[in-house]
Amino acid sequence: MAPKKGGQASKANQNKSKSTDEAAKQEKKGGSSVKVRHILCEKQSKILEALEKLKAGGKFNEVAAAYSEDKARSGGDLGWMTRGSMVGPFQEAAFALPISTLGSPIYTDPPVKTKFGYHVIMVEGKK
Repeated sequence: MAPKKGGQASKANQNKSKSTDEAAKQEKKGGSSVKVRHILCEKQSKILEALEKLKAGGKFNEVAAAYSEDKARSGGDLGWMTRGSMVGPFQEAAFALPISTLGSPIYTDPPVKTKFGYHVIMVEGKK
């Protein structure tokens, strides 16, 4: 009987390691969507000016409202964006950023260049 118990225990351990491996794979992916805000400017000089305001302690949503040329006037809020729905460099930057807050934002520096212009990006959530 003793060997059967040992066999059952090893099967349980194998199941645990499989679920741990699957969880690790999902974690590495970085999720499938991000709650993102950005400041978009056509000219590099204007985005650098916005970046200076952020570095001086400005709140991200207030700087976005003042500087962004995007139609997302509500503090640069783009809402939840799924992987594959954003342009390449923007998506790479968004999924690489850690989650932060408006008052203490962690953002892209230098700005990310896309076909739309220059972006300063911050992420408020991931899922």
